[in-house]
Amino acid sequence: MAHLLGDPALHFWLTRSVARVMGLSLYDEMQEGSLSSADYAQMVTRCRGCALVEACERWLASSAPGAGQPPPGCPNAERLHALKRRH
Repeated sequence: MAHLLGDPALHFWLTRSVARVMGLSLYDEMQEGSLSSADYAQMVTRCRGCALVEACERWLASSAPGAGQPPPGCPNAERLHALKRRH
């Protein structure tokens, strides 16, 4: 049986919020050419397939801005770290 993807709006905000807590603005990354709209959409789609939504929401609720790491098990960790290294 195929795994259903989560709500696009929720996962857009989760992706954006995890990046924000890590000190990244995905909008700014797109404006600077570091992140294409297709790459951003792919990040949201990866998030939509993640089974750790509740853990992510808890992580977001308890993390201070400037966290150096995404939540454990984040499917976008590699991409977020790559963007973070650019700064």
